[in-house]
Amino acid sequence: MAMHFDLTDMQLMVHISEVNSLTRGAERSHLSLPAASNRVKNLENNLGTALLYRNSQGVTLTPSGEAFVRHAHIVLRQLEHLRGDIREFAEGIKGKVRVYANTTAMNEFMPDILSRYLALHPDVSVELRERLSYRIVKLVSEGLADIGVVAGIDEDQVTSDDGVRFIPYRSDNLVLVTSQNHRLATYDELAFAETLSYEFVGLSEWSAIHAFLKQAAEALGSPLRFRVEVGGFEAACRMIAANAGIGVIPETAALRYVTSMPLKMIRLSDSWALRRLYVCVRRLEELPPFAQELVALMQADAGLSGQKGASADAPDLPERRRGKR
Repeated sequence: MAMHFDLTDMQLMVHISEVNSLTRGAERSHLSLPAASNRVKNLENNLGTALLYRNSQGVTLTPSGEAFVRHAHIVLRQLEHLRGDIREFAEGIKGKVRVYANTTAMNEFMPDILSRYLALHPDVSVELRERLSYRIVKLVSEGLADIGVVAGIDEDQVTSDDGVRFIPYRSDNLVLVTSQNHRLATYDELAFAETLSYEFVGLSEWSAIHAFLKQAAEALGSPLRFRVEVGGFEAACRMIAANAGIGVIPETAALRYVTSMPLKMIRLSDSWALRRLYVCVRRLEELPPFAQELVALMQADAGLSGQKGASADAPDLPERRRGKR
């Protein structure tokens, strides 16, 4: 049996669920109570199941009603995205590229690349969002992202035929940063586990690197104690220089600030500290030409850096040296 859903019915059910009242739900939907009641009854008849429990105090959702409202939220949200996209086309935007990147790429590489790309493509808009790498791969595989920039990908995954293609991009290291007078500043190399008894300065909990470091600490059986959370690498380095805590950030970012702030950069011996970045796409040939051109620009940018990232310009650190804590 074919089912036909009305957007007004979906919005009505969402409003009813928000206030647990058919009367007030109808008011929010700008419908009369009889019209709203009739819509709900027709919807229930069409679905063959009750959507509301009715009692003297109002109404509540049945399990079927909860499922309906959950999907109605998704449909209405997608409709809002559609309206926004169509509005952009009406205003002269001819294309849109959805790019998801991890923290390092988001902060270190994408601003310069997108500046050049948008200058070459004034009629294309870019939706840039930050996510954890494993989430980015999932979004690309499901067609919810056009281009991803990820790290921490296993070599066998890079070569596997799972519908996502991984293109080598850059590399960068995660390093420990302390103030020059911190007890750990006498070290040139440490394992991450050796830092967990200290308080950290980190990026916002919404950042991918925040979640990554928390997972790394939990894997070692120790919680990561964030004393201060900030919005960017420069703010983190300023707080670290002020002895608010220690931090782990990309080496490319650390190199910008160690020369102008009283900071010490310390190599991490953990294997995950070496971050190999990949551009991932579902099927490159099926991307719109303007999206393929962004991938090509990223590959050219990586080629100019010798595919070593800015960390290739990092000064050699001395061999591991133990000092007094």
